[in-house]
Amino acid sequence: MVVQNKSINVKPPQMEPTDSGWYLTSGDELPLIKQNGDVTCECLVIGAGWMGLHAARRYAELRPEAKVVLVDAGRIGNNASGRCMGFAIDLSHNPRKQDFVEDDQGNRDELYVNTEGNEYLKQAVEELGVDCDWDPQGKYHSAATESGVNDLKMFSKALDRMGQKYSWVEKDQMKEMTGSNHYIKALHHPGTILIQPAKYLKNMARVLPSNVTVLENTVVKKATFDKSQHTFETQSGIIRAKKVIICTAGYLQNFGFYPNSAIPVYTFASMTRQLTEHELAQVGNKNAFGLIPANSFGTTVRRTVDNRLFLRNVYHYADHFKTTEETVMNARKHQQISFERRWPDLASMGFVASWGGLLTLSQNGGMVWGELAPNVYGAAYCNGTGISRGTGFGKAIAELALGMNSRSIDILKRKAPPSRGYPRIITSLGVKFVTGWRFKQAGKEI
Repeated sequence: MVVQNKSINVKPPQMEPTDSGWYLTSGDELPLIKQNGDVTCECLVIGAGWMGLHAARRYAELRPEAKVVLVDAGRIGNNASGRCMGFAIDLSHNPRKQDFVEDDQGNRDELYVNTEGNEYLKQAVEELGVDCDWDPQGKYHSAATESGVNDLKMFSKALDRMGQKYSWVEKDQMKEMTGSNHYIKALHHPGTILIQPAKYLKNMARVLPSNVTVLENTVVKKATFDKSQHTFETQSGIIRAKKVIICTAGYLQNFGFYPNSAIPVYTFASMTRQLTEHELAQVGNKNAFGLIPANSFGTTVRRTVDNRLFLRNVYHYADHFKTTEETVMNARKHQQISFERRWPDLASMGFVASWGGLLTLSQNGGMVWGELAPNVYGAAYCNGTGISRGTGFGKAIAELALGMNSRSIDILKRKAPPSRGYPRIITSLGVKFVTGWRFKQAGKEI
């Protein structure tokens, strides 16, 4: 618990060395609005990713007479949330578990919260007109090796226990769909929506309720928490708020909450240019698809509606929450190998953009969600599945801040908080060892 009325110098987030391909292809920039002098509001939301954006939206919907301010240290859509692979997943696969899932009740709870998040996303698309290349086709858990097929069989048993529908896709069907000989079997699980994440985030920001003020490139430098009114100093002035919702992932600890609990991990992706008509004939008969690797350390693949290929792999411990352009380019080399394995006749085109995205984990898999101090609320540490889970978390935290109750709120209140991590040097060495070993073990699934 932070000390009331004590000012905390907030360490600023690290800026990314490269733009994400999603952001580069997401359309017109948002009009950049900067803070102009001191601001007073009822609710300040810090961080405009999946959690923060939807927390601001929900709070403003429920309190249309209240002034809500949403700040982000960078540009919306080019933050960590806009750097994911664009899978809005209703039921995730947990890479820490042999069968990819937690306990059955835990998965039912997660399915409920994630589905509520997906419905909130869908409402934005259908009722607010948010353009994001919405595609509810589900996801394909795809195997390139017999070991990968065994992983899928383990996953299917867990789905059977939950009464989940799925279907098997054989090698010839995968060849038809993707144009690649690489895959030997897949499990199709409906319920996932494919989206262009940066496009969604930017376009959602455009249609937030009129009582929301969005301030980008606004870095909180100092925070003073007081139950009657909180004060935040930025590079452009002061923001005073009765309530604050902090949605800054691992950077939450910079505000004095859950210190030394975040495990910052980067994962990396690369994007091709748009494929020509001749090239498109070599990537299958489906206009877009999303492939999740059977082995969690394998390669995730997207074919997008604007005719590009995206490949993601490589996990890297992020010392001091940052990566470098050199690390991004080293990861790109692995993605080039993955490209050659899947589409050897196309791979010489290479990539036009490569980037990293920050994923915040915790030692025990715990999450931050709830009231952290009087009139201070937080949602962080998704541990993956950020789009659906983050949207559900953000919607629910705004409702909690307004004194509401719901099944999602009850579920999230029961979630274990993140435990204090091991000393950084031990965590760093441990993560590097485990990710390196798992990456090597994944073999041709990469």
